[in-house]
Amino acid sequence: MKQSSAFKTLRFSRKDPKKFFQTLNKRVNEHFQKNKALKTGNWQLYVKTVIMFSLLLTPYFLILLTELNPWLKLLLAIIMGVGMAGVGMNVMHDGNHGSFSKYDWVNKLMGASIYILAGNVHNWKVQHNILHHTYTNIQGHDEDLDAGRVIRFSKHSDWAPFHRFQHYYAVLLYGLLTINWVISSDFRQISRYLKKKLTYRKELQPLRQWIILIGTKILYSGIWIVLPLWKMELPWWQILLGFFIMHYTAGLILSLTFQLAHVVEDAEMPLPETDTGNMKNTWAIHQLFTTVNFSTKNRFINWFTGGLNHQIEHHIFPHISHIHYTDIAKIVKKTALEFNLPYNEYKSTRSALFSHFKHLKKMGVQPI
Repeated sequence: MKQSSAFKTLRFSRKDPKKFFQTLNKRVNEHFQKNKALKTGNWQLYVKTVIMFSLLLTPYFLILLTELNPWLKLLLAIIMGVGMAGVGMNVMHDGNHGSFSKYDWVNKLMGASIYILAGNVHNWKVQHNILHHTYTNIQGHDEDLDAGRVIRFSKHSDWAPFHRFQHYYAVLLYGLLTINWVISSDFRQISRYLKKKLTYRKELQPLRQWIILIGTKILYSGIWIVLPLWKMELPWWQILLGFFIMHYTAGLILSLTFQLAHVVEDAEMPLPETDTGNMKNTWAIHQLFTTVNFSTKNRFINWFTGGLNHQIEHHIFPHISHIHYTDIAKIVKKTALEFNLPYNEYKSTRSALFSHFKHLKKMGVQPI
């Protein structure tokens, strides 16, 4: 990772006298050695990949090539949104973390599925893999805490009078996540990242990134907007409405899934020391304080969210496929408690949602 000077000033502590991460890493490695298993995906992930792509693409071709009732087409647009979120959480996510397969080309191919979701590989890897995973829940560094001025996630961000109502209106805005990728956020991000010299590559290659961004946006628009407008005998506004509903469904699912892991009452949002830029904890221990699991006993949530309800395991071992999180969670929890460290988790999705909106309400109160 190539960083700007602004990010070089923040340092995690190197003091871990009890050697938590060293112990945990050894135990997890022993688990895979004992079971003679790879840390990447297996047949379960490959079957799920087919299912998620089917949820996204089958309704698309049905809408495009068959005569169906407009209300049925609306339902299919919602299913496509579910499939879009499923591909993002289960396929694209593992691919861009390099954990989908032991083969690099397969990871790149699966990671590139973000292009049919309206996103961009370069932007996603910088924001998610670098900024979010390195500086988790640190205001000014983790861009997942930045929702502009509209939503206040952290007590360290500026307050505005309208934030008093954010626990009511925030969920309405969450659905705009991926549609925002289509319209503006990717263009603003790539400009900002290139200016700050942030990249996951050895070299920035700004021209190449701009060509990829613009080219994939044109291709995306052709597949999801231009082709339906040309092929379908429907009013243009109905096609755009279906496109919006598909994205809104996906955006709502993706936003809520990520918020429940970091923007809840039990997730800390620490700042570095003002004079030194040093963080209190080591990077691995920092993940335990800033990350929360939810609904880990629910088989459907485990399956559909791509293990993103196991955020503690994911943040400490991002290069291990989510297929293995349920197994290694026992090791992570046992080791954390053994070292008197937190292992925060909500038993159900409902309790995590309640905590999230309670946190939003708290952040909406004017600071004294």
